[in-house]
Amino acid sequence: MAEHTYKFDIAMSCGGCSGAVERVLKKLDGVKSYNVSLETQTAEIVTEDSLNYETVLEKIKKTGKTVKSGAADGVERDV
Repeated sequence: MAEHTYKFDIAMSCGGCSGAVERVLKKLDGVKSYNVSLETQTAEIVTEDSLNYETVLEKIKKTGKTVKSGAADGVERDV
């Protein structure tokens, strides 16, 4: 089965911020793996083919964090 790699630049100022992003990704069906970095303020997510970019973006936005930019499979996308 194919998979997607999504990358987001997210404004995170503390461990609680990155923890909030990690929690929503952990609960999201279709996420195979993720790496949320407070240091680089990024989240890289590998998903099953069925999970689209917009769904992942919306979940991250629901944490209240500002998503500065995003990419799907290496292609810049709107946030």
